[in-house]
Amino acid sequence: MNNINIEINNMDYQGMLEAVLLATQDAISVVNEEGEHILVNPAYTKITGLDKDDIIGKDALYDIEQGESLHMKVLTTKKPVENTKLKIRPSGKTVVAQAAPIIVNGAMKGSVAVLHDISGIKDLTDKLNKAEKKLRELSYKYKPEDIIGESAAMLEVKKMIERAAKVPATVLLRGESGTGKELFANSIHAQSKRSGNNFVRVNCAALSDTLLESELFGYEEGSFTGALKGGKKGLFEEADKGTIFLDEISEISMNTQAKLLRVLQEKEIMKVGSNHPISVDVRIIAATNADLIKAVKEGKFREDLFYRLNILPIVIPPLRDRKEDIPLLIKNFIVKFNDEYGRHIQDIADDALYILIHYNWPGNVRELENIVGRSIINMNINERIIQVEHLPHLLYSKKQSSQQCVVEKEAKLTRLSNVIDKAESDYIQSVYFRLNKNKTETAKVLGISLRSLYYKMEKHGIS
Repeated sequence: MNNINIEINNMDYQGMLEAVLLATQDAISVVNEEGEHILVNPAYTKITGLDKDDIIGKDALYDIEQGESLHMKVLTTKKPVENTKLKIRPSGKTVVAQAAPIIVNGAMKGSVAVLHDISGIKDLTDKLNKAEKKLRELSYKYKPEDIIGESAAMLEVKKMIERAAKVPATVLLRGESGTGKELFANSIHAQSKRSGNNFVRVNCAALSDTLLESELFGYEEGSFTGALKGGKKGLFEEADKGTIFLDEISEISMNTQAKLLRVLQEKEIMKVGSNHPISVDVRIIAATNADLIKAVKEGKFREDLFYRLNILPIVIPPLRDRKEDIPLLIKNFIVKFNDEYGRHIQDIADDALYILIHYNWPGNVRELENIVGRSIINMNINERIIQVEHLPHLLYSKKQSSQQCVVEKEAKLTRLSNVIDKAESDYIQSVYFRLNKNKTETAKVLGISLRSLYYKMEKHGIS
């Protein structure tokens, strides 16, 4: 916006400006050399919410809620001010304004500013950003709240997940098959500063070495037979500014390991068939159920890559080491399968729960979910409680034998109800003391009412 130079001899320059201002659709305000408003047009009153009588005679800062007064800057520097973002009052709208000095007969007489309302554009942009973020969240297969467990082992893992989310370091998730490594990777990403960007999962064991390399790094046109015209963007590029989850990292070849090491060291990739590196900003979360230290000793995994990946190791405990979480997990799975199957299952019987708690769970949480789902399928449509007979036959048969062995090792045989009562008492005590004798939290973890907890504690003599 250029200076406004007016040569006037004995003319009412204010009257001339008023005529100009009334004829324009842009929101315009004018201040005198003292910084006081002397003119505004109808478009200005519409955008600010101030009537003419409200603003005339007021200083240049009167209509500004956030930002610097362009008028005062112009009066101070005697130079135009280009596009500047402001928030005006009382309407609260966001505008982009520009201002220029008014020079009359060579003398500084004030400043004129033009305001453009961008609130609508800003609102639409904000809504679009929120919608895109929500869409990305919906695309997550898992969410942080899906991590179920209040055992000491799980509480420790949750703390590690929170710490990992706060830093951009590479994470190595270690745990048996079925422990939910992808769930934890999703949780780290969803709680991190990268949550607004892509989370890309790669199952390294599901792809051949050649295919994995082209999927991870992309390829140039004509780099191999069957390559798409124009080439293809790799998954590392897709995950730029976001997170890539490399599941079953132990399965990649030594050749691909070397290229992955380059990404970690140099923050760049090389497409198949290209000599030009591409910079990427990707957070890597790797996962394995293998013993990588043993693999390094056997020469199957690069030692330098292992140390690059093992910056922030998190070990996910197997289900057999956190059996106190089984009731919570079952409750969660019942809700899930009720929704999926259109059922109304309410709970699991104590003796059925006892069998599940004392099972060894070689398949971990994934196996437990499978068992709960199959049990619900075995139930009649009018049944509401999972009973022992609903449990899959193989599991039930094994557990019958297992329970019999356990009972036979006791000093004397006892009724099943006594065994169940003891298991219930032990478990309630374990949770109660772990939660520092907080009855409200204990009832919440157990999934029962506070009244029921008081009754059970009195029944078992827990204080």
